[in-house]
Amino acid sequence: VVEGGSNWSMGQRQLLCLARALLRRNCILILDEATASIDTATDAIIQKIIRTEFKGSTVITVAHRMPTVVDCTWVLVINNGKMVEYNRPNTLMEME
Repeated sequence: VVEGGSNWSMGQRQLLCLARALLRRNCILILDEATASIDTATDAIIQKIIRTEFKGSTVITVAHRMPTVVDCTWVLVINNGKMVEYNRPNTLMEME
């Protein structure tokens, strides 16, 4: 690995960052588009790992894909810097 990981793809770098978070076992985990450069199948695997390994932690996730946040406790939808929706994922998915 070269400095800054420039010889790795963005997806590989994201996976390495998640591996570091797993090893550290922090009480708070903030993920900002952590799986944006990863295919949806790998994203599903990662979400399962996050749910299992960070069960007792607070996880804050910034994401644009609904499957990434569907298992969250609460979802805050922001549009143009303003809150437009805040509810449980299933409730939000039932709305138009």
